[in-house]
Order: sequence, then structure tokens, then C-alpha cells
Amino acid sequence: MTTYGVKILGTGSYVPEKVLTNADLEKIVETTDDWITSRTGIKERHIADDKTATSDLAAEAARRALADAKLTAADIDVIIVATITPDMIFPSTACFVQKALNAPQCAAFDILAACSGFIYGLSIAKSYIETGLFKNVLLIGAETLSKITDWKDRNTCVLLGDGAGAMVLGRTEGPTAIRSLCMSADGNYDQLLYLPGGGSRNPASAQTIEQRLHYLKMEGKEVFKVAVPKMAEAAMKALEIAKLTPADIAYIIPHQANKRIIDAIAKRLDFPTEKVVINVERFGNTSAATTILALDEIRKQGKTKEGDLIELVAFGGGFTWGATVIQL
Repeated sequence: MTTYGVKILGTGSYVPEKVLTNADLEKIVETTDDWITSRTGIKERHIADDKTATSDLAAEAARRALADAKLTAADIDVIIVATITPDMIFPSTACFVQKALNAPQCAAFDILAACSGFIYGLSIAKSYIETGLFKNVLLIGAETLSKITDWKDRNTCVLLGDGAGAMVLGRTEGPTAIRSLCMSADGNYDQLLYLPGGGSRNPASAQTIEQRLHYLKMEGKEVFKVAVPKMAEAAMKALEIAKLTPADIAYIIPHQANKRIIDAIAKRLDFPTEKVVINVERFGNTSAATTILALDEIRKQGKTKEGDLIELVAFGGGFTWGATVIQL
């Protein structure tokens, strides 16, 4: 059986126009700009309006990625959307994106691995292309976290934002652009970062609404204790699999949860500041979208060049975590 290589053909990203600053949040909950900035590094985040769903952000990011790849929707064989804020339980958000793009007869489905979703999605895209099942894959990380944010909870509402990023991957006869992947999970931490309401465990009812179970819940300090070592471990493992060192990497893009976590990971890995991509101050935590949104941003800013090695590492609810080394 022929095994193909994987090539990154294009990237794109999109965030809603509305910006919610820390000063705006001071009017909503008991907080201050200094408190938010010192603890998270976040200054502002983008928020979708009431009429905008996750698929709307995802479709626009996809259009930009397709344009960057110089392809059309008709060239795509499968659409994969990583999200924890789907338009609805079903159909999948990917099907809504397919409809919006008018992509004829391609496969479409969602994956749910929280903030690690884009990295998990890369593993699927890689397998599809390498085995010859599909030629071109459209992989999207997209979230409207504002829809599941409890605006009365000052500890979580300051963290979250909306946005989407997309990558088009295709077949090549050359070496694969996805140099390594590692992923893991531990469901024993399920009560530290989760959304309890709306599923089969706690179906929607007057009681679940009254108890505010349809909003994201997080124990921030406990998440931090696990996130930092697991992300650092995954990042090192991905480098080892690829037979690389931090010195070989042009940039590392950690999940943009908050600056404290990013700084702690960079210190553990001994990555110099100039190699660590940080945009959390402008977008907040956009979950599955953070790493691809940041990657697209540095590409469009001209900070990368063909052949650069980039490492992505993420951690999210589940807990799930993972890292990958890709070559542009």
C-alpha cells in the first residue's frame, strides 16, 4: 500500500469584530483590569453576537485557509471541526460548515477534545492523508465560548473568548509535514473543568437552568497544577519522537489559556522568550482555536518561512493534552 506524505497547504483565522476589554468587564463583575492582567495576561477578548454561531466563525476561517491554499471547497474531501461549543448537539458543526462553503459530497464530522482538539484533529488528518483515504483535509478549531460563559463568575468569565482557525492539509510525495504527534488523557480529572448541563447526564430542565449547569465550570488552581507538567511532558515527548531539540524549533505555540501557564511551560522547556508565541492578551482562551489561530497570525505577519519547525502544545478539559511538531 502506498504511503503518502502530508503537506500544510494553507491556514486561515477569524474572530468576531466585537472586543470586550477588561474595562468593560469591570462594569459586569467585581474585577479590575489590574487583577485580570496580573493573573492571566489577558487585556481583551473577541465576543460573537447573539446571531453568530460557531459554524459562522469556522466557515470564515475556512474560506481564508482555502484562499491561502489556492483551493476551492470542491477540492476538500473531509471537513473536521474541533469544538466544545457546537451549533447544536447534532447535526455536527462540520456539516453546517460544509453547507456554508457549499462543499459538494465531502465527509464532515466534529471531534471533542476540548482545548487539545486541534492537535487531536491533526492526528486524524495525518492518518487519512497518509493512507490515501483522502487527498485534502480541512481541519478547523472553532469556539464561541461566550455562549457557555457564566458572566456572574469572575474567575472564569475573564478568561474566555471566541474565534476560529483553519488549516488545509494535502497529499505530497515528499516527507510529511507532521513530524511528530503525542496525545493523552485522564478522565479522573473530569470535575475540574467541565460543562455539567445539557448532555445525557444532566438533560436540560428548569432545575439545571436554575442551577446554572449550562455554563463552564473550572477549578483554576487545580487545573494549573496538572496543566503545566503535562504540557511540558508532551512537548518534550513530541521533540524526542521527531529527534529534535528546542534549539531546532523556530516557534513553540502553547495553548493560550493564560500567561502564567505559558511562562511556566516555557521555563520548564528552556525555550527563549522570542521563540514563544503569545497572543492571549488580545484573544483570551479560545479553546480548540488557540494554537491554529496563533499559527495563522505569525504566518500572516511574515514571522515564519517555508521549512520552519513549529511545535504546538495544548491542554484541556477531560483532561486531554497533546503536542505536535509540524514543518511549514
